[in-house]
Amino acid sequence: MAYDEQLAERVRAAIEGEEGLTERKMFGGLAFMINGNMACGIVKDDLMLRLGAEGADAALEQQHVRPMDFSGRPMTGMVYVERGGLGNAELRDWVEQAAAFARSLPPKKPK
Repeated sequence: MAYDEQLAERVRAAIEGEEGLTERKMFGGLAFMINGNMACGIVKDDLMLRLGAEGADAALEQQHVRPMDFSGRPMTGMVYVERGGLGNAELRDWVEQAAAFARSLPPKKPK
């Protein structure tokens, strides 16, 4: 299992109905895109969030949140949230924050 399928279903339920929503395999997991911009995703058992620099800095003050780091260098504006921080209300809040950030970006044209 490359990513937690049950967590993916929970994210789908939290983000359903979002205009311009697509899914794409990336980072060895699954990403949820809004108008071509990544909002959030699942990597292994973690929720991956794109929150922008300020949003990510604020998120890092929360329990169960750590910087997204693939190559030994944290990715600016991106965080992981561990399973312990993903109760139903928390998951919906995290997904909404990521969706709001993605909606704030200019839409990407399909390739």
